[in-house]
Amino acid sequence: MKLAFNTWVYSCFPVWVPAYPLEEVVPRLAAIGYEGIELGAATPHAYPDYTGRERRREIKKLFETNNIALVSMLPAPGGGAGFNVASPLEEERHAAVDQYNKVVQLCADLGGEIVIYVAGWQVFGTPRDEAWEWSRTALRTVAKTAKSAGITMVIEPTSADSNLVDSCDDALRMMQEVNEPNVKLMFDTYHTMYRNEVASDYVYRFGKDLRHVHLADSGRLPPGEGTGEFPALIAALEKSRFEGYLTMEIGFNRRDVDPDAFAKRAHDYTRSLLQARLGPGKR
Repeated sequence: MKLAFNTWVYSCFPVWVPAYPLEEVVPRLAAIGYEGIELGAATPHAYPDYTGRERRREIKKLFETNNIALVSMLPAPGGGAGFNVASPLEEERHAAVDQYNKVVQLCADLGGEIVIYVAGWQVFGTPRDEAWEWSRTALRTVAKTAKSAGITMVIEPTSADSNLVDSCDDALRMMQEVNEPNVKLMFDTYHTMYRNEVASDYVYRFGKDLRHVHLADSGRLPPGEGTGEFPALIAALEKSRFEGYLTMEIGFNRRDVDPDAFAKRAHDYTRSLLQARLGPGKR
């Protein structure tokens, strides 16, 4: 298992500051010791429409120079555009699929292999079955684009932020109904805690279909600084032979954070758990 860091806390989503260009962010994370980066599709980092061919080459070179891998990308849902794949507005659903396709291509261009799928949210007045069908249809469409680009889509249950794919069972059902080989699963410890669930249960339930993990403690704090039980989670991931990245998605829900300090504390704590499992002198 390797460690990665999500760039939300350094970008303009969902709050506007702090905000740093990637030329600042990537060397800082590499210096802390992260092996991977999860790039949010938001300004000033890599919003698809603002990231032309030359800029994509520059970003890829930035990763290579700093010996850090692009692990994954995720869209920036919400806000004025919405990009809700389960919206009752047909125009918004089409725009959301188009945005996902753009993020998929951007991820592939930058050398990544995973794009996170947030399944949208049920708007008041929309029957749940209808919202579910719209989201499922959208994922099937995006998965075909992703397959041709060599990208795996991972469904994330987002119970603290949405109301459609909330749980382990919801994510499994969505994956099974879409039934595409490049559609797999992930989870975020912040959302499991929101549901008062045990994160390691997700590891065992998802099994071989688990491809990605977000780590965050309660309140989006660095792991080890809230109420989360992370040693048991690491043990479960090791037992299940998980070989993906553990990606910190922390601190982005408010302005009063120091991104570098959060990144270092999260790295050092999680690295210590991994080293304790592996033994002295190993990573």
